[in-house]
Amino acid sequence: MKNRLSPAARREENWAWLMVAPTIVGLIVLNLWPFVQTIYTSFCEHLGFGHYKFIGIGNFVRMFQNAEFWKATWNTILFCILTVPVGLFLSLLVAMLLNAKIKFKGGFRTTFFLPMVCAPAAVTMVWRFIFNGEYGILNSLFGTHIGWITDPNFVMISCAVVAIWSNIGYDAVLLLAGLQNIPKTLYEANSIDGAGKVKQFFTITLPMVSPTLFVVMIMRLMSSVKVYDLIYMMVEETNPAVTSVQSLMYLFYRSSFVAGERGYGSAIVLWTVLLIGLVTVIQFYGQKKWVNYDV
Repeated sequence: MKNRLSPAARREENWAWLMVAPTIVGLIVLNLWPFVQTIYTSFCEHLGFGHYKFIGIGNFVRMFQNAEFWKATWNTILFCILTVPVGLFLSLLVAMLLNAKIKFKGGFRTTFFLPMVCAPAAVTMVWRFIFNGEYGILNSLFGTHIGWITDPNFVMISCAVVAIWSNIGYDAVLLLAGLQNIPKTLYEANSIDGAGKVKQFFTITLPMVSPTLFVVMIMRLMSSVKVYDLIYMMVEETNPAVTSVQSLMYLFYRSSFVAGERGYGSAIVLWTVLLIGLVTVIQFYGQKKWVNYDV
């Protein structure tokens, strides 16, 4: 016989549903429904003023035959390769330094986290001034005349540097929380056995912080695959190097809102979602081999 809830339990359950209702409604209205519309739009041609014509897989055929699309896909993958490993390494290094016994740790944490609270537009303007090919600080320091954001050979590296610098503080704070959860007794016992700092890092620190490192890696990879605002603000559409750094989301913006081809842009979005899903599956499969959840 099915158990019936008491009146008090029923009221508590109703209040619980009432509390989570705004989040559920927001998820459906702002995430789920737009995604369903995107799937439908990807199979249509935009006729203007909200009207669409169903054309089947035409947008996908055109997309896979377009060299610009494959270039944007490679740019997105290259951006991930340049930013994620270096960013994780530097973030872990900063987190370990902040976890050490040093003075003014609170001030250093604030300094490293500061880029996250600054407006992206302001950050970009500062870096554009630093990378300016004519009067930039970087060229002035080294006596060079390199177009850091106008030369196709350097524009991707320049954008990657800004992305790494902007995210180090946030990732370091997360990793710092993971480091502080490691029991000190493990280090004391390891020291008694004669283990040095390097051995302690590989036998204690890295395995124990691996769950946090895994979460940060997922967040950073997803963010890198979806990169748009940084490139949009760093590289203008008239910049001759734009094709050398154009990501999938930047191509989606140009296709949907500049060229007005929203069906083609929706197809690019679905490809990006598929790419994110593939990367996520690979990560969750690979984490079984290096992530340690034993305390």
